[in-house]
Amino acid sequence: MARILVVDDEDNVRSMIQLALSLAGHDVTTAPDGPTGLEQFGDGSAHDLVLLDQRMPGMEGLEVLQRMRAIKPDARIIMITAYGTIDLAIEAMKAGAADFLRKPFTTDTLRGAVLGALAAETRKPAPAFVEEEEQVPKPMLYGLSTVNGYHIESDPKAVVVDDGDMKYTFAVKHPSGSVESCVVVVPAQVISEIKSLARADHITSENRFWHALCEHVLADYLYQRAGYPPDYFLRVDEVDRGIRGWVKAVVKAG
Repeated sequence: MARILVVDDEDNVRSMIQLALSLAGHDVTTAPDGPTGLEQFGDGSAHDLVLLDQRMPGMEGLEVLQRMRAIKPDARIIMITAYGTIDLAIEAMKAGAADFLRKPFTTDTLRGAVLGALAAETRKPAPAFVEEEEQVPKPMLYGLSTVNGYHIESDPKAVVVDDGDMKYTFAVKHPSGSVESCVVVVPAQVISEIKSLARADHITSENRFWHALCEHVLADYLYQRAGYPPDYFLRVDEVDRGIRGWVKAVVKAG
């Protein structure tokens, strides 16, 4: 049994989470807003896990997250939202969130995310990754993503290039603990379009830019669907708004 604090301004959401987790054997308390949540959080010793909504009046969840982590650096916090994009999830996880749940979610997804967060090592703010000749920009991810209870892991060098296409294989852990291999492929035509968008012809197949892009695409799928892709395979067939935004953020950060 875990002691869980739920901070959400929606009465029905608080009630649903409290009921689902109480039936699973957890001790659940709730708060309707950020300031009340911080007051109940106290020094953090009374709770094993916090479920924290992002969009709340007065004080948004990301600020509450940062304050809670300042009080108790090893606090386990799951962010929840019906808004935003995967970029918000990345920002929250880099600030130390254990996971990021997208509303609406099922009780199974909720319970899986809670079990995963309680079992995982406490997330630390992600350090900058530095290669000998290259600073990897902030939007990059390397084994960082835990979304809707699914955790992504991979070797950034595990790339296979076939006829100009680029392929990365990721180990994705289900909230239950089982692991499946998921493949993300970036076709040669899309690679060329992204290079043009980034104005960076020097980005080669060995560059970690592509690994981070594929991880971003997979994390976004898990964020939107809360499930494995069909046949554990994703193909980037177009440079959509999400990818364009990610590439521009990387270029700007670099």
